[in-house]
Amino acid sequence: MQDKIASLKSKKEEALLGGGKKRIDDQHKKGKLTARERIHFLLDEGSFEEIGMLVTHRATDFGLAKEKYLGDGVVTGYGKINGRLVYVFSQDFTVFGGSLSETHAEKICRIMDMAMQNGAPVIGMNDSGGARIQEGVVSLGGYADIFYRNTLASGVIPQISAIMGPCAGGAVYSPAITDFIMMVENTSYMFVTGPNVVKTVTHEEVTSEELGGASTHSTKSGVTHFSCANEIECINNIKKLFSYMPSNCEDLPPRLKYEEGNETRTELNNIIPANPNQPYDIREVINNVVDGDTFLEVHKNFAENIVVGFARIGGRSIGVVANQPMFLAGVLDNHSSTKAARFVRFCDCFNIPLLVFEDVPGFLPGTGQEWNAIITNGAKLLYAFREATVPRITVITRKAYGGAYDVMNSKHIGADMNYAWPSAEIAVMGAKGAAEIIFKKEISKAENPADKWKEKEQEYNELFANPYKAAEHGFIDEVIEPSETRSKLIKAFKMLENKAVKLPKKKHGIYRCRNSYFFKKLFCFSFHLNILRK
Repeated sequence: MQDKIASLKSKKEEALLGGGKKRIDDQHKKGKLTARERIHFLLDEGSFEEIGMLVTHRATDFGLAKEKYLGDGVVTGYGKINGRLVYVFSQDFTVFGGSLSETHAEKICRIMDMAMQNGAPVIGMNDSGGARIQEGVVSLGGYADIFYRNTLASGVIPQISAIMGPCAGGAVYSPAITDFIMMVENTSYMFVTGPNVVKTVTHEEVTSEELGGASTHSTKSGVTHFSCANEIECINNIKKLFSYMPSNCEDLPPRLKYEEGNETRTELNNIIPANPNQPYDIREVINNVVDGDTFLEVHKNFAENIVVGFARIGGRSIGVVANQPMFLAGVLDNHSSTKAARFVRFCDCFNIPLLVFEDVPGFLPGTGQEWNAIITNGAKLLYAFREATVPRITVITRKAYGGAYDVMNSKHIGADMNYAWPSAEIAVMGAKGAAEIIFKKEISKAENPADKWKEKEQEYNELFANPYKAAEHGFIDEVIEPSETRSKLIKAFKMLENKAVKLPKKKHGIYRCRNSYFFKKLFCFSFHLNILRK
């Protein structure tokens, strides 16, 4: 028996080395951790239990029969983060460049199946050169098996992807289906087709970093939700993000102990500028309302005219959606609408209440917006709010104009509580434009049109550019002092904690996603490809 135990220990030691000491050193020289080091820093000390350590590939072609590594390029198993069960897989770049084989895929699918059966999140750390070419179609089938499980798990258990190296071709679609993507600056990238293919088809010269690096996807495409300076920061962000969400769709988010004290925040009384056209940072409002240092912003550098993220209020986990007057005056456009809609849907899937801060002058005008489907993209946010059954509270801090007023979680689409500050302006449009339309003839006939315009603008302001007309109709539940906001919200969320809503029976709603710009680009790509083939 001692010989057999010794043999077992030898195999485990071999598996722990992955592709060998030299390749591990090369990984470190690139500023990257190994697959096992990543798991070590992610999970609670001593909690990791590995599954499939001794798995090897089954391929025999192209000399693969003579080159086998225990684990086959991915470390899988389960453990705990702050005492809570999670399932993890971490691709090992030191083994065949982390490429996905048939057995590699089977290991990932195994833990995804277990996660679904046991109602716990899946965290994937991706560092792979893509499908293992030597295995042909079985490696492609392995990707499809993973995509299938990603789709089944969507909205059932949280799925978090950390891109810690290359992720190209079909490999990108698994992270794209998951709930949140994190990337590491300068060492990770994602793209469907690499720089060489781009150059061949479109004649564009572009580097991997420019095409699909963390900066590109966090600012331009919005593919990644968090861009991290290094892998340790990425892992810490995963832990923090996980702390706000439940383990599955049947659970409630973790709640921290909280003792109420003086919840008045006098600083809020001085945040809104006297000039309604002057911007202010909505993050100041958020940070003064939520529990101290709990706001975790998501998609921080993408579609900056809207701010979304997680926070706690009175110890409760909440999702925050807020217009940002500091960027494009807080208007809704294509990117901000889809960014917020996706976030709202995630919160609703996992029983996280929603808090909305509204200061929106409307939708961004222009051909660029209209041709890129602002109608359907704006409708996505409207749809997401209306569909959500979690507690939903809106605070109107200043402007709430036009259709954007309806879309931003208004009473009319099912918000539970709607508050407004005295500075709120709830109207079809701003007083200047309204006066020009309503009193056009009267202004044109006046001896001094400019003075008449100002007079009528003031008249419209007094009638509509305030929260009181909306309050008279019951569209606003209460007009409150800004300093009272935190206290009101703590009480309201507590009151709503047992909210139960039953939606009409249906298979699912039809969530329109067509984007004319996407189809135009797809056509151009196909056109160039056909030319090359000829």
